[in-house]
Amino acid sequence: MKRLSYFHAAMVALMFTFAFTSCSSNDDNNNQPAEPAQPEETYHYDLTVTVGKHGGMASQETHLTMSVPSLSDPNTTVDFKGNGIEITDYTIENIYDNKFMYQVPTSEDRFAKLQIKDNKVNVIRERPFGTNTYASRKYTHAWLSENTLVVMAANGTADKIVWTKLNTDDMTIINEGTLSLSVAEGFDSFTTSGLLTYRKSDNKLFYFFYSKKGSGRTATKESFFHVAVINPETMAVEKEIVNKEASEMQGSAYGELMQNFMFFDDQDNLYLSTFSSVNKVNVGKLLRIKKGEYDFEAGYNAFPGAKGKIASVLYIGNGKALAYSGDASVGTGIQDPAYYYSIVDLTARTATPIKFSGTDLPYSAGSFSQRAVYNAKENKAYFGVSNEAGETVYVYDAATGSVSKGLSIAPGYYFDQIRLVQDETK
Repeated sequence: MKRLSYFHAAMVALMFTFAFTSCSSNDDNNNQPAEPAQPEETYHYDLTVTVGKHGGMASQETHLTMSVPSLSDPNTTVDFKGNGIEITDYTIENIYDNKFMYQVPTSEDRFAKLQIKDNKVNVIRERPFGTNTYASRKYTHAWLSENTLVVMAANGTADKIVWTKLNTDDMTIINEGTLSLSVAEGFDSFTTSGLLTYRKSDNKLFYFFYSKKGSGRTATKESFFHVAVINPETMAVEKEIVNKEASEMQGSAYGELMQNFMFFDDQDNLYLSTFSSVNKVNVGKLLRIKKGEYDFEAGYNAFPGAKGKIASVLYIGNGKALAYSGDASVGTGIQDPAYYYSIVDLTARTATPIKFSGTDLPYSAGSFSQRAVYNAKENKAYFGVSNEAGETVYVYDAATGSVSKGLSIAPGYYFDQIRLVQDETK
């Protein structure tokens, strides 16, 4: 065997020498081995439900999560009895990328990188806090790149805004500090987290915040919220603007950890869900900051005629967004069937309620949830409707505007979140 190996090695060396010396430079590229085919990216959906009733931010209801390969089959009913996982030491409020979740756990002493796989929560890596500390569920974030994450929130006394920049590959802290923002005169604290996002076209962070006096529902707030434009390399505040279009941003206390309130369109225009009080009713607006601008476009509202708050928004391409909003005349509570889905035309500034079989979809209960997801590969949006008829996923085809039924959830469980997750490459 040993002699045979030497013989084969000699023959390979000879053939390699011959091939190298006899081929012209023009042939070199033709004889290079072909690049291996890259596996096609595939996805699944993580369904999170509450047990017994609809949940809310930091709710005490039991939450169960289960991965499913598809949401589109109307003949499928997902039953969580004996299935799914209950997340205990960690929260259901997360930052997501394609495959992983990031959060501050309930212990409030570290950052965690997690993944749901094989019906359990896997801890990929954790990093203790540095100088800046954060409360679970009460922070905002922005992605500067595929592996650079900025986390931001008011500090413990809420008189400063602190930030931490993380490398999510190994969860090391790149840098941390405090923004050069001050509480407005006559107020004593910042809102808990505010909202943060990153505009790639000009490399700017946008932070939306306001000051308040007191705490909870009785707090006095500024009449209009602020826009801070930040250099992401130095974290210096380059501009601070008081907007004049709306009083408050959606999700100002808990960032975008449960719901989507912001998005960019194909031209890198930024949209934000906001609201103002009209006759003692909080009425939503979908505002826009155009590419290259720093303040909201005067008079622009993509969702006119809103009946209450716009609870979540999701860009679905081609100048359209999927919105989940409330009808305050019916109710404003989490358990109230007072919420409905619309397709927002960002150019025409119209919001059209979604129909199924020629009829408006029935109102849904549950306001504190991200029960909608857009799969760009399929160009379809999936969203959950919850009412007396049950828990049903509907499918909106963004190319045709058609709506079909998807899977259902067994009685006793209620939609909380639907997340699109990339499968591991095999």
